[in-house]
Amino acid sequence: MLRWIRQQLGFDPPHQSETRTVYVANRFPQHGHYVPQRFADNRIISSKYTIWNFIPKNLFEQFRRIANFYFLIIFLVQLMIDTPTSPVTSGLPLFFVITVTAIKQGYEDWLRHKADNEVNGAPVFVVRSGSLVQTRSKNIRVGDIVRVAKDETFPVDLVLLSSDRPDGTCHITTASLDGETNLKTHYSVAETAVCQSVSQLEALQAVVECQQPEADLYRFVGRITVTQHGEEIVRPLGPENLLLRGARLKNTKEIFGVAVYTGMESKMALNYKCKSQKRSAVEKSMNTFLIIYLGILLFEAILSTILKYAWQAEDKWDEPFYNQKTEQERNSSPILKFISDFLAFLVLYNFIIPISLYVTVEMQKFLGSFFIGWDLDLYHEESDQKAQVNTSDLNEELGQVEYVFTDKTGTLTENEMQFRECSINGTKYREVNGKLVPEGMTDDTPDGSTPHLIGDEVLFLKAVSLCHTVQISYDQPDCLVGGGDPFAHANGFSSSHMEYYASSPDEKALVEAAKRIGVAFTCSNGDTMEIKTFGKPERYKLLHVLEFDANRRRMSVILQTPSGGTVLFTKGAESAILPFATGGEIEKTRLHVDEFALKGLRTLVVACRHFSPEEYIDVDRRLNAARTALQQREERLQEAFSYIERDLQLLGATGVEDKLQDKVQETIEALRLAGIKVWVLTGDKHETAVSVSLSCGHFHRTMNILELLQQRSDNECAEQLRILARRIKEDHVIQHGLVVDGASLSLALREHEKLFMEVCKNCSAVLCCRMAPLQKAKVVRLLKTSPEKPITLAIGDGANDVSMIQEAHVGIGIMGKEGRQAVRNSDYAIARFKFLAKLLLVHGHFYYIRIATLVQYFFYKNVCFITPQFLYQFFCLFSQQTLYDSVYLTLYNICFTSLPILVYSLFEQLVHPHILQNKPGLYRDISKNSLLSFRTFLYWTLLGFCHAFVFFFGSYILMGEDTSLMGNGQMFGNWTFGTLVFTVMVITVTLKLALETHFWTWMNHFVTWGSIAFYFIFSLFYGGIIWPFLHTQDMYFVFVQLLSSGSAWFAIIIIVITCLFPDVVKKVLYRHLMPTSTQKSQSLSTPQAQTLSCVESLCCYQHGQSGCSRLAHFLEQMTGQCRGSANHCHASSHSNRWGGPRQQETMIMHPDEPSPPLGYKNLACKRDCFSP
Repeated sequence: MLRWIRQQLGFDPPHQSETRTVYVANRFPQHGHYVPQRFADNRIISSKYTIWNFIPKNLFEQFRRIANFYFLIIFLVQLMIDTPTSPVTSGLPLFFVITVTAIKQGYEDWLRHKADNEVNGAPVFVVRSGSLVQTRSKNIRVGDIVRVAKDETFPVDLVLLSSDRPDGTCHITTASLDGETNLKTHYSVAETAVCQSVSQLEALQAVVECQQPEADLYRFVGRITVTQHGEEIVRPLGPENLLLRGARLKNTKEIFGVAVYTGMESKMALNYKCKSQKRSAVEKSMNTFLIIYLGILLFEAILSTILKYAWQAEDKWDEPFYNQKTEQERNSSPILKFISDFLAFLVLYNFIIPISLYVTVEMQKFLGSFFIGWDLDLYHEESDQKAQVNTSDLNEELGQVEYVFTDKTGTLTENEMQFRECSINGTKYREVNGKLVPEGMTDDTPDGSTPHLIGDEVLFLKAVSLCHTVQISYDQPDCLVGGGDPFAHANGFSSSHMEYYASSPDEKALVEAAKRIGVAFTCSNGDTMEIKTFGKPERYKLLHVLEFDANRRRMSVILQTPSGGTVLFTKGAESAILPFATGGEIEKTRLHVDEFALKGLRTLVVACRHFSPEEYIDVDRRLNAARTALQQREERLQEAFSYIERDLQLLGATGVEDKLQDKVQETIEALRLAGIKVWVLTGDKHETAVSVSLSCGHFHRTMNILELLQQRSDNECAEQLRILARRIKEDHVIQHGLVVDGASLSLALREHEKLFMEVCKNCSAVLCCRMAPLQKAKVVRLLKTSPEKPITLAIGDGANDVSMIQEAHVGIGIMGKEGRQAVRNSDYAIARFKFLAKLLLVHGHFYYIRIATLVQYFFYKNVCFITPQFLYQFFCLFSQQTLYDSVYLTLYNICFTSLPILVYSLFEQLVHPHILQNKPGLYRDISKNSLLSFRTFLYWTLLGFCHAFVFFFGSYILMGEDTSLMGNGQMFGNWTFGTLVFTVMVITVTLKLALETHFWTWMNHFVTWGSIAFYFIFSLFYGGIIWPFLHTQDMYFVFVQLLSSGSAWFAIIIIVITCLFPDVVKKVLYRHLMPTSTQKSQSLSTPQAQTLSCVESLCCYQHGQSGCSRLAHFLEQMTGQCRGSANHCHASSHSNRWGGPRQQETMIMHPDEPSPPLGYKNLACKRDCFSP
């Protein structure tokens, strides 16, 4: 129990030892000194709160916000001293804000708990007490023997004990960990490989000793000690023996493994970053503005206190006859009295800090986030997946992104390779309907006829079908079992009967292409490989496999042919094959390879070598000697491979396309036009990554590609960086792209961060390959913490992307084929990369302008609210008399002015969504937090002060000289004056927001005019009844008297017009003299191309129905936006390029504006202003 409590509080001590000892099947020693080790359970935790820490942790996070903490202090002050207003005026809004925010954050964390429970509750099978027992994933303990079946993911990090194969091997894919989709082979030690039944495993006596958990996916050091017949056999363990959590079992019926790392200690979990609270740039700006307003508040409170004592320096004001002091007041300390008065003024003016700002922002984010899920353009029909919002705190950050970091595999690509072209003996071919057709010719052979292929072409196809490490899986796997003729199953083979699993996606595509053309790889059984050449079976004996490695960049097989000869087939990169070729069409093939690469195809060159019996004996001897060497085995193998792979006969080359996701190129181009730089971070090898970057448009053909690869020392890395920086300065006109690998990146980040960043920032595109998961996060952090502090976005689909998704300001998960780890740990999730364009360019734009206006408007209306209170003190001897009734003080932000701005912040559209998508350059207008700049903040603040002065002095001038404005001669009092100021204020701030609104819906109309009506109805109701629970009845009949005065109505109209008319004039002048790009896009509402941003849209409902066309036309004429004759709104539905029927509009491109990216369709509809 104590350990559980310590774990919950995060105090569980770290491992004391550098190694851990795992007893297989938890068979602990019965004698001797044994100290049990403590290991983590197998639960994965991505949530922030538990049921125990939710209240204290959430309250701590909420009171870190300046406004919440400030109002808590004000509330405590009101409880402790005698203040002009009731503690309820601060306490009630604070309680409301804290409660609503806690409910929202609790709901979001509950969703994370729900996702964790799905993973932790997944059924698994473990060996316990001599039988196979089903349990939940979270119940697996270190030392348990776990059974995993084909196509299941590993629930823990396992050391492989045995599989259904006699040799104890299995095949896995690690795409969700490192992004690689190729098939990897893992091995068990010989002593445990024979234990293929539960009873044998139960009897197994073995101990695994290994290192403590670490994040490196490719490093594992350990040993297993197996006791057989009283003898201990020790075998080494490496990465090839470890099956990582999140990887998937392929082409193997089942395996058994012992759990060594569980839960948050698994390598997958260690590559997660701690889930920290992300805060948007808007929220940081809000905190800055709050500090400024706090300064204004303190200034007003101090000034009022000083002026009060200056005024009371005269005896007649210090103690007037009608307000004699008590004896206690006369004897009280002047310092305490000064502090008490200061705090009282602080309470009186405290509403200048808008507490309801935070709760309105929270509600806007929470409700606004539903629009992403409801957007049919972000719905992927094939997979039946819609966009998903995991946290709504960062909606506006989508409109501020400057860098996008994207994974490659599964994010930009579909994980599907397709054979496109090949070159055989100097002639280019392409595949047409399952036949090889030379370039320039068409497929004119009748269907079903056997294509005529000459010897060179057949030999090339045989090389492709045999030079690989592809595995075959059958629906009826008897072919792979000893005995029986494998062709009994394969003679009638079809794609539904067999499935290829390859060591690389290229190999699988090539073998499948050869099968379609007529040379099919049909069976592999130990040392035998079998193919069918146009229906004729051939059996080859596999003598040796020369494995692929990064230095040689090629792989080879040595085979004995059916005729008894010996041949070597090899394939690899052109630079690894062509220098060693002595025969064949070398120059023509080199030209063809370059052409394939320019098309963005992944290229491989194929060659062969025939051995005489004497040559093969020498080759066999050299290989066996190298493979059995105890010293310098790797060096001796490299020498043997180099000796064998020479004097090659060139056969040809292949071009394979890694199928990109739909509209990836257009999306990247749109992001580039929007001013967003795209970095690709991938675990894939260099050649593959560059090829995909070229094909998806990340790298342009005309771009100068710079390389920082295979750097071995700090000095070498620094020198290469200086060379690259020099080249960029010399060729400053040309666009540059940078390619970096993981090893070089580690060196660059260790000592030369500034130099590396300088090179990167001067490059249009950056590609980082061979990246470990934590390296991806380091790159994102490097950009985040650079002096410019750019907003970053990371997008990926696998567990290897979780770290960078959590590190970036905004993390987006792709709902791909490889698990849900990225989706679960992301802020947003989408089904395809192409949806990123609309998410940023449209939703991000809308969210940002909405919340930026919301923040500025809140400060403006609170300045309008509290400044008359400050001015009133000059007329009441700074006696701390309140201008407004306490009910009005409480309800101003909660009821009277809250709904219009909330609805505005949910529905406002400055520009129609189609214009935003087709003109990505508009995204630049809102970048760098431009709508919350200090200049804009100053404008809204000064506007608030100006309007407040007009409210107060306008009412004073119109009513102050003659207070007997009632028809019966009854005089106005201070409550009537305060109510008049409050009435003018509510109407003005509501209409000010109406002027800011560009996109009107019925809901905007309802809350705007409804708020004003509600204020009048409430005031009549509140002032028309004597409320027994109120200790004073100051407002009784005040509002009725006010409205019965014609002078009061005149004052209201004059003051409102005086406040708002300069705003209208300013807007018109700015729009005509200094329009922004956004305003130019709005002004596309000419007869040639009307858009919904036309002021006419204030009253235009769905399907173009007009609610108030005369008013709309009047507003159009007033602002000068409507120039031509008008027709009624009309729109036709067309399918836009993002899918789904949409209302389209014609768009006119100005010469000075960036053109839309390739593939964008023009808008196909006109929208005209209404005629009266």
